[in-house]
Amino acid sequence: MKLLEGKVAIITGAGGGLGRSHALAFAAEGAKVVVNDPGVARDGSGGTGAKMADTVVAEIKKAGGQAVANYDSVADAGEKIVKAAVDAFGRVDILVNNAGILRDKTIHNMTDDMWDLVLAVHLRGTFVCTRAAAKVMKEKGTGGRIINTTSVAGLKGNFGQSNYSAAKAGIYGFTMTASMELLKDGITVNAIAPIAKTRMTEEIDSVPAEYRPEEVSPVVLYFASDLAKDVTGRIVGVHGRHLFEYRMETSEGKEKKEPWT
Repeated sequence: MKLLEGKVAIITGAGGGLGRSHALAFAAEGAKVVVNDPGVARDGSGGTGAKMADTVVAEIKKAGGQAVANYDSVADAGEKIVKAAVDAFGRVDILVNNAGILRDKTIHNMTDDMWDLVLAVHLRGTFVCTRAAAKVMKEKGTGGRIINTTSVAGLKGNFGQSNYSAAKAGIYGFTMTASMELLKDGITVNAIAPIAKTRMTEEIDSVPAEYRPEEVSPVVLYFASDLAKDVTGRIVGVHGRHLFEYRMETSEGKEKKEPWT
């Protein structure tokens, strides 16, 4: 039996890069997939409309899988995206929050719009899609799997990416809290912090070519499967074939009887 046989998965931002890789991998393991992508440019502007999502759906169907396309923006259409899955396949078992854009500038040159749009897609998008999917999962009573996408930029910071870093750090905190709140409903919530050679990182020479999206998808598959039914609140870095867990730690610290001055 395939790893995700009979499961229904929503993957946001699945028209290319990591999302496309996840969608193809999920379909190959038996999942019915909603391929969400509005087809916008890397900075969230313009776009190719339906083409990107449709292309991935066609790839899945050609390989014998089942998939439908959805073109809504995660920033304001979480319920519509989830409804597309329910209308097409009757349920939602898995949500992969992968959609993202970049608008890089240093703080002195960052506009309000650059800040707001990046947080809307990454952080608000993760929230509204999670809320909508978790509601359906709870109503069905069958539990579910939610996998978010944070980043080294959010966990350690990155020059020129204050908006992106803030959004990804927010996703870290959101993942930890959601994993606590949704546990009683049988829903696990985990996150990956990947580095991969995609359209989002094409201008970063330091990302090795061997850091392919296909190296990341097996970790997402694991979190989405019943193999990880008891795993929640974990943040896993995926850099090529190097896997590691991110943890927030504190030092031993020091205490004194007198007030600190």
